[in-house]
This record gives sequence, structure tokens and C-alpha cells, in this order.
Amino acid sequence: MPNQTSFETTELRRMLKAFLEKEVIDPITHANVKIGNYKFGVYAFFDYDLEPIYVGQTNEKLRTRIGRHLTNQRTDAVAMNVLDPFEVFEVEIWPLPQYQDSSSKDARAKEELNALEYQIFQQQIELSRFGAVLNEKEPSVPQRLIAIPTSYRGSIVSERIVELRNHPDVRIARRALTLSRLAQVISERQVQSGLRKTLLTQANRLQWLAKSRFESMAEQYPDENDEDD
Repeated sequence: MPNQTSFETTELRRMLKAFLEKEVIDPITHANVKIGNYKFGVYAFFDYDLEPIYVGQTNEKLRTRIGRHLTNQRTDAVAMNVLDPFEVFEVEIWPLPQYQDSSSKDARAKEELNALEYQIFQQQIELSRFGAVLNEKEPSVPQRLIAIPTSYRGSIVSERIVELRNHPDVRIARRALTLSRLAQVISERQVQSGLRKTLLTQANRLQWLAKSRFESMAEQYPDENDEDD
């Protein structure tokens, strides 16, 4: 029998690559460009309930930064158990194509990137049923806002992986494990309040999922707890 973890990792890499290599018409050059090749941009991850769970930015190519989060665990968010890559169902990106040829140290590019991250962060907070995402740190309020650029969104999970991961009991177990690991990190280190807020958000997400599962089972088997006559 093939190793399930290896299969899931292979499928994630395949689907993520397909998403990041999707070609769009660049609004600046009017040429075809792969969305993952944009250098400056903001990205957001969504879980299987399409709930926003994480927002970030990059100035080193979107494919590089997103790949670090989801495929090789080389980011603080994953290492600290803030973000579980297995929970990510969809990815949305907002590139800044006007800075494609700019240096990562370009002051104007960095200013607009920070402003965009703040605006997308606030947008996703408003869309969240919990009024929160899992980020440990919130973006700083920018001096000025910018026009939000065109975004691109897609699933990075195949139908087979959905079958393996989407069952609510599997997701509850996985989320509880992540919550436990995060709590352990907090108990063993001196951490800022932001990480404790992340712990609370994750606990609320777990509670909501467990409650939803309980209520759906109660509707499916309404007489399960009735006493015998």
C-alpha cells in the first residue's frame, strides 16, 4: 500500500504548482505571465469551510513564499504551529505587477506592499465568522491606502485529498492536535500576546467545528439519546 503522507504531499505539490503556473494577462506589459512569478504581492489561505485563516506578503516571488509555507515548513508560522498546511484548501493572491522589476528594497514598493497587506488583512477579518485569522502579528496601519489590485484564487487540493481530509472528524482531530502543539509552544517559551490570541482563535475554530459536527449528528440521529420505553 502506498504511503498516504507521501501521496498527500505529492498531490499538494502538484496542485500548488498548477495554481502558481496559471497564466494571466499582465496589466502592465499585456503579456502572459504565471501568477506565481509575480515578485511583490499579498496572499491569503482558506480552509475547507472557505474561512480565511492566514494572510501574508512577499517581495521574493509569490511561488517561493507560498511554497515555503505549504511544502517545506520553513516559515515561523508553520514551525510554531500557527498554520497547519493540511488545513489550506484555497489560496488567493493579490500581486503588484507594477513593481515586478523593482528591487526588494524599493521604498515605494515596500510601502504599497505593506498597505495592501493591511487592507487584505482587514478585509479577511471582516469576512471571517470569528472576526480573526491565525496570524500572530497584525499588519501596521499604513499612512495611506491603495487601490486593491485584481486577485487570483484557486484550490490547491485534489478531489482525492478532499476525500481524505474533509471529513469533519478528521479535521477536528487535526485541528485539536495543532492546538495542542501550539499550547505546548506557549507553555515552554516566553511569547508575545499575539501568539496567545492565535491560540484563542484556534480554540474558537475547534469549538465551532466540533459543535457543528455534534449538531449535524443530532439532526441525523434525533432519537439516539432517547430513553427506551
